[in-house]
Amino acid sequence: MTPNPHTAPAVELDGLHKSFGSVTAVDGLSLTVRPGEIVAFLGPNGAGKTTTLDMLLGLTRPDRGTVRVFGAAPRESVAAGRISAVLQSGGLLRDVTVVETVRLVAALHASARPVDEVLERAGIADLADRVVGKCSGGQQQRLRFALALLPDPDLVVLDEPTTGMDTLGRRDFWAAMRADSARGRTVLFATHYLEEADAYADRIVLVRAGRIVADGTAAEVKNLAAGRRVTAVTSDVDRAALLRIPGVDDVRSHGDRIVVHSTRSDLVARYLLSATDARDLEIVPRSLEDAFLALTTDTRTPDTRTTDTRTTADLTDAGSPA
Repeated sequence: MTPNPHTAPAVELDGLHKSFGSVTAVDGLSLTVRPGEIVAFLGPNGAGKTTTLDMLLGLTRPDRGTVRVFGAAPRESVAAGRISAVLQSGGLLRDVTVVETVRLVAALHASARPVDEVLERAGIADLADRVVGKCSGGQQQRLRFALALLPDPDLVVLDEPTTGMDTLGRRDFWAAMRADSARGRTVLFATHYLEEADAYADRIVLVRAGRIVADGTAAEVKNLAAGRRVTAVTSDVDRAALLRIPGVDDVRSHGDRIVVHSTRSDLVARYLLSATDARDLEIVPRSLEDAFLALTTDTRTPDTRTTDTRTTADLTDAGSPA
């Protein structure tokens, strides 16, 4: 039976495998994304993110497994204007203007949104007459975003979309993405800016060695990095003594501030307050960066289970992944 494109998941990746010679880039990856979700697709370099996105966009075919976008093959969804992409580089002619670029690409679509509208939506209406080669890296990324909006897609795939943008540009870009998501557009993005994933994603998918190792909200993924961070300002601390406290796994210094990672933050706080001149002590949960490092650099593979049609790491376990 052919899936109904109006009720099918936005993205269905089932058992994807892709190798390049002896190198396995994607190793049995399965993922389901529902319409309207903003999903961050994260992992270290070489984790298989770009290869997965290429298969999702129909730019390459999996060795095994299936890819469906709104119930159809990727190239069918691209041809129908249901999926667009903003990639890191390429695809722009440096010697034409911004508006000429958008008009050229608009002419390739059977039905495109008005050029002035997408320029305004991407925040580059004031750059319309500027030659592309004179635009900054962040402005060129905004131009790629404008091009992706032309077919009014239901799914936007973003690969490092805010590279080169300043802080204000990044904030405005994600405000636009959030507004689009509220109207039903699905957003799947890869980024090295973990704070963007933490702030804007409904859901975070962590990939290591071509496999999903965690899948959940930012808070759920953070909980997979056991313990808390204890920080304090002190000029008198014995690093070796801190490392002997049960539960302490890392001690670092940043100027006069000590940073301690521990599963027993109470013992660390008691020691710092009673045995040192510590002041301005803070105890905070682990960050998304902590979880990212713990889950993508550990050679062990967390236990996984299938829940709510997703392949999901056991996000209820506050301990270290085993």
